[in-house]
Amino acid sequence: MRLVQYTFLLLMLVLSNISLAAVQDAPSIKLPTTDGQVDLASLKGKVVYLDFWASWCDPCKKSFPWMHEIKKTYKDQGFEVLAISLDKERKLADAFLKDMDVNFVVAFDEVGDSARKYKLRGMPGSYLIGRDGKLYASHIGFREKDKAKMEKAIKQLLAQ
Repeated sequence: MRLVQYTFLLLMLVLSNISLAAVQDAPSIKLPTTDGQVDLASLKGKVVYLDFWASWCDPCKKSFPWMHEIKKTYKDQGFEVLAISLDKERKLADAFLKDMDVNFVVAFDEVGDSARKYKLRGMPGSYLIGRDGKLYASHIGFREKDKAKMEKAIKQLLAQ
């Protein structure tokens, strides 16, 4: 049954223009957050929407309300959003966050090591990580037309 679910997920991601990552372990992340520190390994067992953003990125501003909504919708099903700021100065990220309604983990990577581990190619850049800690998909940018496709992929991983 798991093979059927995995095959369906692969087909769905390919057809939806969401880039399929080679199923591999998600690179580790340990970063400071607004409330302490986050270690991606501690989120194993949850489906994680990992998002890289910066205060200067206009599409990033549009993605935050959507991330707030999907976190609210799926949190009880074992879903987490981890948004990593790549601003070189923390004060820029803090100013950006003052205008956002955030209900998810926000981390800060001023030197960009985590983005290099994920081979980030554009902003915002997002990655879907399954409960097993493996990387299943990636997506560059944020457009209204892509929201339904991304949510469908999230729901599929939550169902596994």
